[in-house]
Amino acid sequence: MHLLTFLCFPPQRTYIFTFLLSSRLFIQPFELMAKVCHVCVEQQRLNDPGTDKSHIRKIAPKILQLLTEWTETFPCDFRDERMMRNLKDTAHHVTHGDEMYRKNVQQIIQNLIRKLAALSQYEELIAKINAQSADRMAILKSKPQSIQRDIISVCSDPYTLAQQLTHIELERLHYIGPEEFVQAFVQKNPLDNNENCFGDKKKTQNLEAYVEWFNRLSYLVATEICMPVKKKHRARIIEFFIDVARECFNIGNFNSLMAIISGMNMSPVSRLKKTWAKVKTAKFDILEHQMDPSSNFYNYRTALRGAAQRSLTAHSSREKIVIPFCSLLIKDIYFLNEGCTSRLTNGHINFEKFWELAKQVSEFMAWKQVECPFEKDRKILHYVQTAPIFSEDGLYLASYENESPENHIEKDRWKSLRSALLGRV
Repeated sequence: MHLLTFLCFPPQRTYIFTFLLSSRLFIQPFELMAKVCHVCVEQQRLNDPGTDKSHIRKIAPKILQLLTEWTETFPCDFRDERMMRNLKDTAHHVTHGDEMYRKNVQQIIQNLIRKLAALSQYEELIAKINAQSADRMAILKSKPQSIQRDIISVCSDPYTLAQQLTHIELERLHYIGPEEFVQAFVQKNPLDNNENCFGDKKKTQNLEAYVEWFNRLSYLVATEICMPVKKKHRARIIEFFIDVARECFNIGNFNSLMAIISGMNMSPVSRLKKTWAKVKTAKFDILEHQMDPSSNFYNYRTALRGAAQRSLTAHSSREKIVIPFCSLLIKDIYFLNEGCTSRLTNGHINFEKFWELAKQVSEFMAWKQVECPFEKDRKILHYVQTAPIFSEDGLYLASYENESPENHIEKDRWKSLRSALLGRV
């Protein structure tokens, strides 16, 4: 337990973070906490009852620092009853009659309970929002008059919509725990071959909800474009979203930017050639170039580094915003884990790998703490998160209805979709 046995110097925060993040590749958090508790018990037992307990006083500040960092940075670990039990046991042994330590522990536990309550409240809100979202085709068949609005009727200013998307991004980022990036692939390939080891879905649900938000935004963009009957209106919606995407880029909101581009590149949208012919695409071409996946997203990574540098020297919250393209961040962390061995040939832990892992996640941790400086517009936020969207089949049907199929394959699919979704031949 190197973490607790530095007698001269307390361990640095970066070391604690790296240790707590990467340790779950080898041991479950509640087992690690049990070991910490065991060290406390042993230290107490080793002390002669007649001495001044100087030994426990040496290790107590380190354990308190560890508990503080653990509960602040990885609060989700403490949803496990075993963790809470071990936390209270450890606290009992550390305080052991010392009033100052007892107050510190009380503060640690109170802060943790507040964090867990806020997390549960957020998750309930997301579940409620998701429950309100519906399939647009189903609503069109039952009560078509109820969804006549489109995005421009709700928000006609691209800059305002980009700001509201940034609100959603930062709120959802805020509740993603750093451990979720590790557990997202640990549960697929646990090192101890225990399939139930990391099977609790709650351990990655906020990261999964964030990926689902990206997909929803892409489908919302495609739905808004495919829905209008008039070609002129569709072209206007495309140009509107191009402007929104450009504002997202300027803000540093790369996740919404990529979601919008993904929506406009979906086949049901890209096949609307007559519509695209009416669109001024120069700005869109520039954005696509910035997010071009070739050379491992070289252009995007360059822009991200620029935004990260701006954030470090920022004088305002507006300049601090960095919202990375989340799917690529997950992919980078996954390949870092897969591409580097966790143990060296001599059996020692590969600390270089875990320092790099912690470095990537730490950068994300700094970005997710940024307060959104823009004023909230609840009407826009509600629409973007709950407006009915088409499924992939619904998008294709709407696309074919607006611009006729061009070949036999498209004609056959159109007939099939009309029959399946509309009950018409």
